Amino acid sequence: MSEVIKVGMADLAVCSGDDAVTTLGLGSCIGIAIRDPGTGIGGLVHIMLPSSTEIRNNSNRPKFADTGIEDLVDAIIKKGGNRSRLEAKIAGGAQMFASSSKSDTIRVGERNAKASKEKLSEMHIPLLAEDTGKTYGRTVIFYPKTGDYVIRSIGQPEKVI
Repeated sequence: MSEVIKVGMADLAVCSGDDAVTTLGLGSCIGIAIRDPGTGIGGLVHIMLPSSTEIRNNSNRPKFADTGIEDLVDAIIKKGGNRSRLEAKIAGGAQMFASSSKSDTIRVGERNAKASKEKLSEMHIPLLAEDTGKTYGRTVIFYPKTGDYVIRSIGQPEKVI
């Protein structure tokens, strides 16, 4: 029987086989899904902020794009994934509140998406697909065995990237 593992905010989980990982309510947050297609081992990290260097109390590493992605990759490798085959998909990063402000403080979703892409690039992990931006939240389910990343949003058709 397959299991769907819930990932909370500022958290991560890894699975394999027919299991999946899910996270609810991605607004400005990003759900970064990474897998090794050779083994079907993969996982999901629900990041809230772009960089651990911008916050004083940053002991919760999955909270940030830079450290959360590093920890997810480490967890996949520890479970048996091959670092050289890893690939990624991302979702979230919405602008949840109407604002014409150019302030970085308001544009957290955009900054989270940019930081996630930069970290994946720095780690040489190809980004295969993304569903980011817009003005609505997302709930996601990632199936590492197939690589399907299912995205559900209120008032939007379900999509698989």
